[in-house]
Amino acid sequence: MKRASGFTLVELLLAVTLLSMLLALTYGGLQAATRATDRGQQILEESGRLRMAHQFVRKQINQAVPLGFSQQEDAAADLGQAAVMEVFRGSAASIRFVGPMPGYLGFGGPQVQELSIVDGENGKELILTHALVQGFEDASLDERAPIVLIDHIESASFTFLVRDEEGEIAGWISEWEEPGQLPLAIALDIQFEEQVYAKWPLLVAAVKVDASAVTEILEGENSYQSAVQELIEKRREQN
Repeated sequence: MKRASGFTLVELLLAVTLLSMLLALTYGGLQAATRATDRGQQILEESGRLRMAHQFVRKQINQAVPLGFSQQEDAAADLGQAAVMEVFRGSAASIRFVGPMPGYLGFGGPQVQELSIVDGENGKELILTHALVQGFEDASLDERAPIVLIDHIESASFTFLVRDEEGEIAGWISEWEEPGQLPLAIALDIQFEEQVYAKWPLLVAAVKVDASAVTEILEGENSYQSAVQELIEKRREQN
């Protein structure tokens, strides 16, 4: 009689075990690939959103014009002077100025614009509010819902490039004290929360009101480029 051939129980168990291990490795690889794809897509979306916000803020600051939006009567009275027309307001947390608005965000033409760092639902947020120059009051900025440009911010600050009494570039300050004048340039530095993969490039935008003045700044002994480089080095030291 011939002996029956086939697989033993041990061989079947080994085959099932090996098959299970292969399936587990394949599933793990698919999960890792899916996570990598999702993360890559998230980074692309974040980078695109930050790039658009960066370009928008730079463009709006570049187009700031010396049009007044309010009278600084109280401050002028304390100094025994005539009322000063306020054309720019700036602090580490916000800036306010007059400049043209894109048609898709308003009626076009010059409007009072305010960029502010505020607490929001997703960490701190950079928001934009705007209102018509004609008949402007502080409450006018609250008539429309703010536009959230960036969220998930851990820390952020504006700084302003100023001249000294001799007309030379003096450096960067965090509080603007000349409401009747525009700063030479405005910088915005942003650090994001850990879950944000993209990085905010340091934004430095010159206020291009007078082309000759900008040329003078660029060619001066204490040049604009030197001031920007100093700001970049300071940021590197902080990081």
